[in-house]
Amino acid sequence: MSYAGYVTAAYAVFAAVLLWDFVAPRIRIAQVLRAVRLLARRQAARGDAPNELSR
Repeated sequence: MSYAGYVTAAYAVFAAVLLWDFVAPRIRIAQVLRAVRLLARRQAARGDAPNELSR
């Protein structure tokens, strides 16, 4: 009985999870940066000072 298939599958799952752990934070950072840029652009268009706190 050979466990080669199980070992190969385990390594494939490990590689997929490792790749996702590498890519997922970069996707989230890109989303957050885009949202911040859009917010800054909207505030600049309205003439709001971006450094002031709002309630």
